[in-house]
This record gives sequence, structure tokens and C-alpha cells, in this order.
Amino acid sequence: MNRSVLAVCAADIQSEARARAAAEMLGVPLIGISAAADGERVLRFAANGVTFGCGGMELKGDLANLARRARGANLREELIVRAAKAKETPRPRVLDATAGLGEDSFLLAACGCEVTLYERSGAVFLLLEDSLRRAKEGPSVSVAAVRMTAIYGDSIPAMKNAAGAYDLILLDPMFPEREKSALVKKKLQLIQQLEPPCADEEELLCAAFAARPRRIIVKRPPKGPYLAGRKPDHSLTGKAVRFDVFTLF
Repeated sequence: MNRSVLAVCAADIQSEARARAAAEMLGVPLIGISAAADGERVLRFAANGVTFGCGGMELKGDLANLARRARGANLREELIVRAAKAKETPRPRVLDATAGLGEDSFLLAACGCEVTLYERSGAVFLLLEDSLRRAKEGPSVSVAAVRMTAIYGDSIPAMKNAAGAYDLILLDPMFPEREKSALVKKKLQLIQQLEPPCADEEELLCAAFAARPRRIIVKRPPKGPYLAGRKPDHSLTGKAVRFDVFTLF
């Protein structure tokens, strides 16, 4: 399957410069808004955000949607927060090695973590960067969003050269597509168009261990296999997701 964006467009004059820069970054054409209306795999820049369209569906990062989950008792009950035990370390330093749209990282940032997010897919990074920009301007989520820094690139080399730099590393590599795609949520279906499955789980996990964090958390489907076949120290399982936890020290 071709997992690339085929074109970029700008919906308004204010977005033309960003759209042009994105097209150059991705190595794809910059097309007019009329052509984009019927186009597939188009990254659309507009004043209100960046959207990826494919198969009649649209994907847009929006961390502001997490505002309710990121407050008080709701936040404390989040599975990722319970797995991280962020309160054990003052101002925990987190590396999200496979950021996607950054939603789990946002919840950790809401707990006071300083989060660095790596994303290797250019298109997904642009969606993340735009979502983070808007979140930093929004009153309901800006306090958490300012603790997040997104980097475009492969996290594996970074982890191999980051011994002791992070307290927690989060891994959420893309799973292979399911045969029954109707069972997959629309958001995940669209991200799968842009983000290939993890090619080397062993290398990813070994790089995380090389960084010597206090804890490594791996996000998996509830009944999915362990990453690289390595059994964690313990797991927290919810209805839709499981977090496997390795405690190094």
C-alpha cells in the first residue's frame, strides 16, 4: 500500500506559506483547493488547522479534545498516568519515541511531565505539530501543551545516545493492519495510511533500554503480543489498550 501523502493544498491565503513548506518537505505537489476537493491522500492546510483526507474520511489532531480527561480525578484514573507513576519523580522527563498525534504524551504533560516527542512520518509530524501549536494557544490545554516539544525524526538513534536523559520512555509502535479493517477506529485507519508498522521491534526496544530510563511503557492492544516477544515486569489492561511496564531501577 502507498502510505504517502500525494499532495498538499492551502485552503486560504494565510495558510499558503505553511502548505508550500510542507509540500517541499514531503516532496509532493502543492495543488489548488478545487483539485483537493476530490483528491485522495491530501494534506489540507487551513487557518483552523491541518487535515489529512483519505477515502472520504478526515484526520485532524486536536489535543483540546482531551481537556476533560486531563483534569483532576479523570486524569488520575487514566491508564497511562497510572502506568507512568509520574508523581514519584519531580518534573519527570519523558521521551515519546513513537509520538503519533501525541495524545498519551499530552496526558503525561498534564501531570507535570516534560515530554519530548519523536515522529518519523513527515505527514503525521505535520498533523502533530499543528495540533500542538493550536493547543499552546488554547486556554483549556495550554498549561500541559507548553511542556511538549515535537521533533521530526527517528527516535532510535536519539535513544541510543541519551543514556540517563529521560526518566520514562513511551513506545507505541504501529501495529500491522487488521484483516477486518471495519473493526479499526477511523482515526487509526487514517494513521495507518501514513505510518508503516514497526519494522524492527527488537531494535526499538533495545534502543529504549540503552537510554537507561527509570521506566519503559509499551502500549499494545489488550490481547496483542509483547513487543519483540519480551515479557514486561507488569501490565495494566483496559478495555481498548494494554500498557506493558518495564522497571529498570
